[in-house]
Amino acid sequence: MRDSFLGKRIRGGGYAIKGAWLLLKHEPSIQVQFAIAIFVSIAGWFFEITKTEWLFQFTAIGLVMAAEGLNTAIEAMADFVHPDFHSKIGHIKDIAAGAVFITAVTAVIIAAFIYLPYIFPDL
Repeated sequence: MRDSFLGKRIRGGGYAIKGAWLLLKHEPSIQVQFAIAIFVSIAGWFFEITKTEWLFQFTAIGLVMAAEGLNTAIEAMADFVHPDFHSKIGHIKDIAAGAVFITAVTAVIIAAFIYLPYIFPDL
């Protein structure tokens, strides 16, 4: 069973859960994003947002946290490959951070579309 198709998938899922746990436990950027995710989820329950709004909200949360995780992995790999300062490594890290920024700004825009009508119904 261990080397079967299903066994490998189960083992891979275990590695993924371990990776998510390591991110939440050790990475301040993921911890901040997780706290924001909890906050907007509480806001969603408070304002009783629609199923469609939940879908957009969870998609935005997932994309931001995934981008943050990939950014963390890219930075760790870059530091491992070239621990000293190097302009090309810095460029790679900046691009990865830029991807997180784009997803975060998109998530804020989605949150504004969802919550502003609840907070300011006369808009």
